[in-house]
Parts: sequence; C-alpha cells; structure tokens
Amino acid sequence: MKAIFTLIIIVLPFVGYLQNSVKPDDFGRIVLNTYIPEQIDIPLEAKNLLSTKLTQIASNNGMGGSFVNERFIITANVNIGTKDIIAGPPQMIAQNVDVTFSIGDAIENTIFSNLTISLKGEGINENKALIEAFKRISVNDNRFTTFIETGKNKIISYYASKCDFIIKDALTLTKLEKYNQAIYILSLVPEVCQDCYFKCLDTLAYIYQTKIDMVCEKAFNSAKTIWSSSLDKEGAQKAGDILSTIHPASRCIEDANNLISEIDKKLKEDEKKEWDFMMKQYEDNLAREKELLAMQKEQSARNYELEQQRISSYRSIAIEYAKYQPKTVTYNNIYWR
Repeated sequence: MKAIFTLIIIVLPFVGYLQNSVKPDDFGRIVLNTYIPEQIDIPLEAKNLLSTKLTQIASNNGMGGSFVNERFIITANVNIGTKDIIAGPPQMIAQNVDVTFSIGDAIENTIFSNLTISLKGEGINENKALIEAFKRISVNDNRFTTFIETGKNKIISYYASKCDFIIKDALTLTKLEKYNQAIYILSLVPEVCQDCYFKCLDTLAYIYQTKIDMVCEKAFNSAKTIWSSSLDKEGAQKAGDILSTIHPASRCIEDANNLISEIDKKLKEDEKKEWDFMMKQYEDNLAREKELLAMQKEQSARNYELEQQRISSYRSIAIEYAKYQPKTVTYNNIYWR
C-alpha cells in the first residue's frame, strides 16, 4: 500500500528548544530528526510510543541529536491490516500492522532508505493492541543497522554532490554580510563527508576572517568617533568598551592598539585608574589570544589542537545562530511504499 502525505507543515518551537538542546558535537556529524506525520490516524499514546522508538533507533546508531539541521528525518508510516477477535473473557483484539520506516531529505522530499516490519499486538481494544504491537519493535534489530547505514550513505552522497553549491551559497551570504548564517550552513557538513568537510573548513576560515575584519573595522571607526567627540574619561570608557570586542586576529588590531595608546596618553593621571583597569583586562585577553596565535604559527605539533579550537569557534557561532531562528519546515509529497 502506498500512503501519500502532501503539504505537511510543522512549526516547531525551536527558539526555546534549541537554547536547551543544541550541543557543539551535534555539528560535524549526521543527525536524523524524528518526525511522525500528523496524518497518521493512530491514537496519541501509540503515536508517542512510535516516535520514541524512532528516536531510539537513530540514537542507537549514532545519529540521534538535537534539531541543528532539520533537513534529514527518520519517520514511519503505519498500515493497519487485519483484525481478529479473540474470545474471552475478556474479549481481546489481535491487530496486525505493517510499519514502514523511512530516512529521507525533508527539504527535497527524497526517501533514502525504507524498511517495513510486520507486527502483531493484542489488547482489550484497538488502541491497546496497537501499542502492544509497537512495543514489539526491537530497536536493536539488525535490520535497522542496515536501514540506517543505507540512509547514512545516501546523505554522504548528497553532500558529495551538493558541496560546491553549499559553499557557493555560503559565499553569497558572506557578500550580504550574513556571516553567522554562512558559518551555520557550512558547519552542518558532517566530518564523515571528508572531501566536502575540509573544503568547507577552508571556506569557514575565510568567512570567519572576513567577519572579524568587518567587526573590527566597524568597532574601530565607532570607537574613534566617540573618542574624537569626547576627549575625556567618559569617552575613553565608551571607546574602550568597543575596542575590547575586537578580535586580536583581525586586520585592524594594530589601528585599535594605536588608538588605545592615543587615549592612554591624553587622559589625565587622575582619570586613568578605571581606564588602566579596563586596559589591563584588554591586554590580558589580548595576550591570551596572541599566545594561541603564536602557538599556531610556531608549534606545528599542536596544529590539530588549534584546528579543533578554530572549529569550536565556528560551531559556537553556528549554535548562536541556530538558537534564535524560528523554524518552519514544509514537507511536500513524501511517499512511503
């Protein structure tokens, strides 16, 4: 039997959910999102049990996680078959059902992998019989391993074929100064897709540098304007607060340091205490960051660790972007056979 579900729209409360659930390690790997179509006409208790089974299947195979990427889903369709009455007391119902599990691309509406399992459950009513049938789904069934592996390989093939388009989209967003969004979509590429992953890392480095350079330029110009219009303690504090946000690897850091020196020289001695404290914090942070940069240049043996630190920076930006994006996912023409 073929079930067709057309125009399924989910509006998920992603803001609150993501704030509590997104983890850095959810980026860099393939994650399957559990989804049960509303059109499946089964009782809520049975639907919740089936959803739990789907989540367990994904987690058992290393593909569970938070909704950092809504694109790939694990879902199920239920085909209710024959029903037998078992004489009592009490009278029981034996329900036969076929559950078709699917992994697919929710955006392009493509099914990557299918598995149908026939089940039978008994209960005092149809709902109880259906629940008993779902309880018999063994999430450790070897068939699920093959099912998941097939879907995973298709997802890897997707990234291999779409990598250039993903990078192109990210670069387009960069030109529009949508740096965080660009970093987010590149951070979704899983490490297992090695060729695309490393291409995206190179692009991420470029976008990240472009972002911190842009932030630096705007911060420096703003701080310079504030200081020029108010050559006093208050102006120094405001300018200092802005300058402290500049990343030490940005290209205008030397200009920022020169402005700090200029402010320092012009302040009167009795106005310098708070400024000195602020600058001490700034210099301490700068020293720490410079030490990391020096390690990157001078200690090749620690390249891997530093690379992981950079990746962590990218993923932190991706997480912050994901947290505050209201998500609407539309699934069109998803077929189960």
